Amino acid sequence: MTAEELAGVAAETTTKRYPVAPGTRVNVRSGPGTGYPVVKVLPAGVSVPINCQCPGTTVSGPYGTTNIWDNIANGQYVSDAYVKTGSDGYVAVRCG
Repeated sequence: MTAEELAGVAAETTTKRYPVAPGTRVNVRSGPGTGYPVVKVLPAGVSVPINCQCPGTTVSGPYGTTNIWDNIANGQYVSDAYVKTGSDGYVAVRCG
């Protein structure tokens, strides 16, 4: 592996992950809102990385009511109302 590849692997393994609400299967959408198509469903008990966050549709869930959406991968967003971040606000940089 090159130094760049090793740095990329190190960055991936140190990314903080946040648990989704216990016992909940969470819809992953193509954009930050309920009007975007579901691209997959997360199984209960997983943890997700938060690459960035942005405002979108307001959603109520186990962790409150919020309009913050978490980008967990390219073109994949989940409502922060279903992710235990320990905060009611932003915990990552804004997307875009």
